[in-house]
Amino acid sequence: MTKIRVALIEDHDLTRVGIRTALQQRDTIEVVGDAANATDGLKLLQSTKPDVAIVDIGLPDFDGIELTQKFKKSIADTDPDTKVLILTFQDNEEEVLAAFAAGADSYCMKDISFDQLLDVVKVTHEGNSWIDPAIARIVLKQARTKESAPEEPKPEGKRVTIKAAEPEFSHIIETYPLTERELEVLELIVQGYSNAAIAEKLYITVGTVKTHVRNILNKLCADDRTQAAVLALRSGLVG
Repeated sequence: MTKIRVALIEDHDLTRVGIRTALQQRDTIEVVGDAANATDGLKLLQSTKPDVAIVDIGLPDFDGIELTQKFKKSIADTDPDTKVLILTFQDNEEEVLAAFAAGADSYCMKDISFDQLLDVVKVTHEGNSWIDPAIARIVLKQARTKESAPEEPKPEGKRVTIKAAEPEFSHIIETYPLTERELEVLELIVQGYSNAAIAEKLYITVGTVKTHVRNILNKLCADDRTQAAVLALRSGLVG
């Protein structure tokens, strides 16, 4: 069995030790190293090139967003397979959007369980993005705001953008358009609703919701609900 090689960059000693210990107890995970600051963390990532890097935003020398940006840039032409999972207590809009603009692949809050964190690591390693439901709502709000606001000149300085979907995705949507009901279900998926909650909100059965979800995944060529939500957010499909 091939293990998922994970590196951890976290400045809080107890948190770092706790996460590292939890990861090391799993047969499917190999912890290749950990660091308590961004400078050492960047060196660690560049030297070990892990499958997944778990990066805290609040690092003491420079933040995890800048670390992600520097690391992604350094491997752009060499080894683009390392995935970055942002782990933080911060859920403010500016940091969330900046993290994705820097190249983060997944974003989750520190209040999740260790078991769920391990699931997120696995999903991220497989090439799928995982976004905490609270974060998904922030990104959805941003996408809607951008669509409804009139075009204005952009001031010079730092820009925060959400990576757009690939051109092939637009072709898929044109070929297999979602129905109005499927779009309603997709929007609720993005907002973090379960099948049962979607059924209650739309006054339909759970079985019907499952059928809609299956159709959505098929039409979007998505492997799971999370991947479908990411595609919807990047394309503005649910805006």
